[in-house]
Amino acid sequence: MTYPQDPQSGPPYPMTQRPANGPAYYPMPTYLAVPEPKGMSIASMVLALVSILFGFTFLVPIAALILGIAGLRKEPAGRGMAVTGVIISSLILVVWALIVVVILAVGLSVFGVAVSQTA
Repeated sequence: MTYPQDPQSGPPYPMTQRPANGPAYYPMPTYLAVPEPKGMSIASMVLALVSILFGFTFLVPIAALILGIAGLRKEPAGRGMAVTGVIISSLILVVWALIVVVILAVGLSVFGVAVSQTA
């Protein structure tokens, strides 16, 4: 019977041996860095993107704006997502403000015309 690997050749990978009369070799432990928090920044960007789809409410962009500003101040690792959330939510709020101004202007002009014709 033959074996696929000759038992005299040793393991297929090099092994570290302990030096003679010296301490045993142990590899240095590696520590993983703790990931920096990005929760508020991610939430800001997600809410800003959701407010594009659900633009009928002005509460979602306000929440995105608040979370984005808080994310800019507290989470330097998520700065790009926080800036994206602030910009998009600000633009949505500006569009809402323009819509409200146009509706008020049209409504007041129609009401003004109706009042002037009845007098």
